[in-house]
Amino acid sequence: MQQWICNQPGTMSLQEVEMPQRQAGFSLLRVLRIGICGTDIHAFAGNQPFFQYPRILGHELAVEIVESDTYEKGELATIIPYFNCATCGACEAGKSNCCENIKVFGVHIDGGMREYIVVEDRYILPGNGLSAEELALVEPLAIAAHGLRRAALNPGEKVLVMGAGPIGLFTSLLAKIQGASVEVLEPNPSRLQFCLDNIGVSKASAASYTIVIDATGNLQAIESGFAQLAHGGKYVLIGLQKQAISFSHPEFHKREATLMSSRNATVEDFDYVMDIFRSGKMEAGMFISHRFGKNQVLDIFTKINAPGSQVIKSMITLAE
Repeated sequence: MQQWICNQPGTMSLQEVEMPQRQAGFSLLRVLRIGICGTDIHAFAGNQPFFQYPRILGHELAVEIVESDTYEKGELATIIPYFNCATCGACEAGKSNCCENIKVFGVHIDGGMREYIVVEDRYILPGNGLSAEELALVEPLAIAAHGLRRAALNPGEKVLVMGAGPIGLFTSLLAKIQGASVEVLEPNPSRLQFCLDNIGVSKASAASYTIVIDATGNLQAIESGFAQLAHGGKYVLIGLQKQAISFSHPEFHKREATLMSSRNATVEDFDYVMDIFRSGKMEAGMFISHRFGKNQVLDIFTKINAPGSQVIKSMITLAE
């Protein structure tokens, strides 16, 4: 079978390898679709924390069951790509998304940018009627859903989403679905316009917000977000960057504000997103701006980072 591996920052290669062999409690899966994530882009560029090379990227997946003791052959599914230990304090507290020993597929261990993978059955979520493109979008939408769940969003709240990349876009959409009044801060005019036209959000104003969510992973943007908080507000960091954050303690203190991170997602978030797709409140095609075939994988990161590419979400088709 074929697999694509990031040997070092800026370099991808194609390899021919043996088919993986499954064992009891695991399923052999054929990879159908791979969504390209900001994590993949940063890893290719050498800017991703928690990362070592060489590495097979890819964790936003739609798969087909090939061999399994648990699932039907031919069934479409997605996977939860956060492999947890089940025994640490976080796991025992139901927070497997931030397991102390977590292995994220495509980050800490080799991921799904290959024709076939073997995954433990407990991480496989059958699609139950969802399409391959919908299933490949479930994981990034679950990231957004988890950030909103951390914020404990109530209908009618005024929310600022910083960044209109895929995670910011999905966060804005789900916040709207949950009844929030959403404004977006995004310096890229085409991305901002896409949000305004397709999500029904507003451009950020000078007002304060009860919830601020960073989906940029940009230090300057993150630090600027503190000033946007209303008194009693909550600031959720979905975005991730390498440096230390600084902010005015007196300004933060007088607001009695809450600062929290949001890492990965839980099965509840995946189930929520899959139900939203089934309800018809989201349509996968509107998000996918760039589609690539398996013969284009080696050049994909150069293409989507090219000036003027105006990427919303990229998707690789490995198999139909």
